[in-house]
Amino acid sequence: MTRDPHQGAAPNGRIALNFCGFAENTPSILRKNAENKASNHRNLMATENRTYIWQLSEWPQWRYDIGALATPLTEVAMAQGKLFGALSQLGLAVRERMEVDALTSDVLKTSAIEGEHFPPQSVRSSVARRLGVDAGAVVAADRNAEGVVDMVLDATARCTEPLSEQRLFAWHAALFPTGYSGLQRIQPGEWRKDEQGPMQVVSGRIGREKVHFEAPAADQLTREMAQFVDWANTDCNHHPMIKAGLAHLWFVTLHPFDDGNGRVARAVGDLFLARADASPQRYYSLAGQIQREREAYHQILEQTQQGGMDVTAWLQWFLRSVHLAVEHALAGVGISQQRNAYWSRFAHVALNARQQKALNRLFEDFEGKLTARKWAAITKTSADTALRDITALVDAGMLVRASAGGRSSAYEIPAEFR
Repeated sequence: MTRDPHQGAAPNGRIALNFCGFAENTPSILRKNAENKASNHRNLMATENRTYIWQLSEWPQWRYDIGALATPLTEVAMAQGKLFGALSQLGLAVRERMEVDALTSDVLKTSAIEGEHFPPQSVRSSVARRLGVDAGAVVAADRNAEGVVDMVLDATARCTEPLSEQRLFAWHAALFPTGYSGLQRIQPGEWRKDEQGPMQVVSGRIGREKVHFEAPAADQLTREMAQFVDWANTDCNHHPMIKAGLAHLWFVTLHPFDDGNGRVARAVGDLFLARADASPQRYYSLAGQIQREREAYHQILEQTQQGGMDVTAWLQWFLRSVHLAVEHALAGVGISQQRNAYWSRFAHVALNARQQKALNRLFEDFEGKLTARKWAAITKTSADTALRDITALVDAGMLVRASAGGRSSAYEIPAEFR
């Protein structure tokens, strides 16, 4: 669990969590026990007359303007068509690598949104191992990361199987193998009990909190979750993409667990997106797109949960996010094609392990130009060795000198492969 950095130290009995697991500088969840209620009463009075969507008499009869969603649905479909068309031109090995990349990104981003960061190579190795894909040397697994990997892969690879309470419990238990979230003891694999007070989303310093949202009480969860699961498995009245957006919103609104609701909500969304795609293979990461625009996510979600049962605006935001995630993946296909052409051109060049590692990094999210100093840091070698490695690659044509020279010498992949 991550405490809001804008808050002071949490008094005894308070547990600070990130809302849906999002970034530390955004609204956080705060549970208040009986001994804290008196001190908070003054600050929470403004929320007494607030009505949330789960309190409406129509709940959960979702309404939306399908006409307003026609264009974003078409844009998503067109982007997906381009992505899957481009993927069909790639070899199996490249498609497998892209699936590993997408799932690795999903695990890393859905965790980073909650302020939890795992070693990328460890996550990638774990994903590749489960998919039966060769990803190079096996890296030691991170126990907590393994649970996220298990959940994400179960949601996507088994997307056609029913969503059940027991499946949700298994996902939640996988996220908290020790029964702790940070230093706080929680109950994995069961609905929250609200023993310390209502589940609320708040921001601000202790004593000056602003409540953004309050979830349904614990004694309502058995009925509410049964209704959600039944809808998830039987209601076919919505476009599959719209149903993915509704499922994400519905689960987040119920907030049924002590912690980890954000990660589970995103897994639920991924399951329905995989159903919408009619494919268990994942080549784009919605979690990555949400992380890139997490502030906008919080804003639209808060507006939606304090509005009526017409959730058109939320679905527009959700579909736009899916569209951008697909476009991001499509750009990745171009990078994969360039990387494939690059390695094919220079297949005859014998490379050492340092050169292979550094060149692979250049095709990923490498910032700026490559220098001997950066090479030495990436490969954990001396500056002299780094310069020898780079010079050999320049002589082979695999790297070219950038425009700056002298002490600021920098290098890059030849322009035809960028």
